[in-house]
Amino acid sequence: MKLTDIGTVKELMGENAFKKQFGQNFLISESVPRRIAESGCAEGVLEVGPGIGTLTRELCQNAKKVVAVEIDTTLLPILEKTLADFDNVTVISGDIMKADINAIVKEQFADCNEIAVCANLPYYITSPVLMKLLESRIPFKSITVMVQKEVATRLTAPAGHETYGALTAAVSYYAAVKKLFDVPAGCFMPKPKVDSAVVKLTLYKEPPVNCQEDTLFKVIKGAFAQRRKTLVNSLSTVIGHIPKSALAAIITSCGFAEGVRGETLDIAAFAKIANAIDAYQA
Repeated sequence: MKLTDIGTVKELMGENAFKKQFGQNFLISESVPRRIAESGCAEGVLEVGPGIGTLTRELCQNAKKVVAVEIDTTLLPILEKTLADFDNVTVISGDIMKADINAIVKEQFADCNEIAVCANLPYYITSPVLMKLLESRIPFKSITVMVQKEVATRLTAPAGHETYGALTAAVSYYAAVKKLFDVPAGCFMPKPKVDSAVVKLTLYKEPPVNCQEDTLFKVIKGAFAQRRKTLVNSLSTVIGHIPKSALAAIITSCGFAEGVRGETLDIAAFAKIANAIDAYQA
């Protein structure tokens, strides 16, 4: 069954072929799902949003077990057809943002030594899904996702780059991010208005910095709360119980200029400031 053939898609989907409710764009490139599977597979794979099973079929050929979570109930009978050739896949009907990921992993992957995540994420839920997966603290081997190219640029941006932001800094606490390859809009039907890219997040076994996580993420959030303002002024919006003069002293004591802006700092710098804030509070 060739799921990258648009005629096959139309035959499977019927009148529902191109509904927009869940941001569906169907891959019509054979190489893209194959490359994602080859790059992101592990013994066990959790797939978010299998759609009609284009990537799922490739994952099933590379992994011992695949568990796919699909929000669109109209796709469930289609997945029964497209995945009928494989006995190593389980499809779960549900919203990944509401699902208990830890419970899914415990119940479904007990016999797998390594687990990875693969997904073709709709653009509108990329950030929340990534953060939920990372915040679950499940020791995934990696998370390989196809996202909007702009998001891929943001995820891989160095500190100081114009696209560097809170998401970049937050993700860098959990994983090293690498862009694998671009996916032009022409690889989809219907053709989206933007290009995509595949990125791979290789999770750290231990965080790259040592600090209180709550404080660290409060600092990151504050650093980008008012992007054009100095770090002192921006941080004061989320750490209001410390006077600005004290925040300025904390920042300079860490070796940064009082007028430094948050978008120029990397995860190590944010951790240093977070530790200094905790020391002040103590």
